[in-house]
Amino acid sequence: MTSADAPIAPVTPDWALDEQRATDTSISARQHAAENPRDLFHPKPDVAAETLPLGDDAIDWVGMRGIEMPILFDAGDGEPQRNHARVDAFVNLMSPDRRGIHMSRLYLLANQHLDAQPIDAGTLESLLRAFLRSHHDLADRARIGIRFEQLVRRKALRSNHHGWRAYPVAIDAVLIGDAFHLDLGTQVVYSSTCPASAALSRQLLQQQFAADFRGEPLSHAAVFEWLGSERGMPATPHAQRSIAHIRVRVVHAASINLVALIDRIERSLQTAVQTAVKREDEQAFAQANAENPMFCEDAARRIRRTLDADDDIAAFHVRVEHQESLHPHDAVAQVSRNFPGSEHGFA
Repeated sequence: MTSADAPIAPVTPDWALDEQRATDTSISARQHAAENPRDLFHPKPDVAAETLPLGDDAIDWVGMRGIEMPILFDAGDGEPQRNHARVDAFVNLMSPDRRGIHMSRLYLLANQHLDAQPIDAGTLESLLRAFLRSHHDLADRARIGIRFEQLVRRKALRSNHHGWRAYPVAIDAVLIGDAFHLDLGTQVVYSSTCPASAALSRQLLQQQFAADFRGEPLSHAAVFEWLGSERGMPATPHAQRSIAHIRVRVVHAASINLVALIDRIERSLQTAVQTAVKREDEQAFAQANAENPMFCEDAARRIRRTLDADDDIAAFHVRVEHQESLHPHDAVAQVSRNFPGSEHGFA
C-alpha cells in the first residue's frame, strides 16, 4: 500500500477534545473524592463562574496588571537576555450573564509562553489565541503588555571602550478577531543644544574679539592663543538632557528589532548620551553638540523622517521632551503617523 493509499487519521475537533478533558477531569475528581471523602461535603466554590441576571453588563477589558515574571528577549543583536518584567494580561468579558473570568488561566498561560522562548510576534500571537481558547465562551478579544529594561552594549565615540545602556522596553500586543497588532516602545536619551543660545553665544564671542583686538594688528599666533583662553569663550550655549519617547507599530510578520530601531534614531539625532567616556570621547561629544543644535521641533522632525523611511513600521507616535536648563519647564513636541489615538490627543 502506498502512502497515498494509507488511511488518513481522523482529526479530533476542539469540542471533542474539550469533552475528553472534561471526562478526564470528572474521573480525576471521582478518584480525588474517594481519597478525600470530606471534599464531597465541602467543595471549593467557583464564585467567578456564577451567572447573573441578563443585562448590559459586558466588560471591555478585565485581567491583571503588573505580573512579575521572567521573560526572554532578543533585542536584535542575537544575544537573548532573561529580564525581570511586569506583564499585563487582559481579555474582554462579552457574556453579560457571567460574573467574571478565570484569571489564573491567563497567569499560567503567560508564565508558560513567555519563559519558554524569546519573545517575538509569533509567540505573542500564539499566547493571545491561547487566552481566547481558555475563555472561548466568555471573550473574543485579548491583549498583553510587557515592560522591562534591556541592556545594550554601546561603543564610545572615538576610543575603543564600551559601556552598557539600559533601554526601557514596552511591548503591547492585541488580538481582536483575526486582527493582530504589535507595538514596540522605547526611549532614547540625548543632548540638545539650544540654537538660539548658540547664536547669542557666538555674538558675545564676536563682541569680545572686537574689544580685545581693537586697533591692534592681528597675528595668527595671537588669535590662536586668544581662542584657547577663557576670554576666547565668553559664553556657552545652554544644553539639556532630552528624551524621545518612541512607539512604533510593526508591520505583520516583521521582527522586533529593538537595537536597529535605537541605532536609527540615535544616528538621526547625533547626540545620544554616552557610557564609557575618555577625553577624546568627550571632545567628540562636544563637537557633535555644536554641529547639531536643535529645538524640540527639529528633533521631532529628524526622528519622523527616520521612521517614515522604515518599511517595517506601519505607524508611529513620537514625543520629545527637552528638559530645559534655562527654564523650570520642558519644551515638548509630538509627531505621529497612523497611530491610534494620536490624531487629536497629546500623549
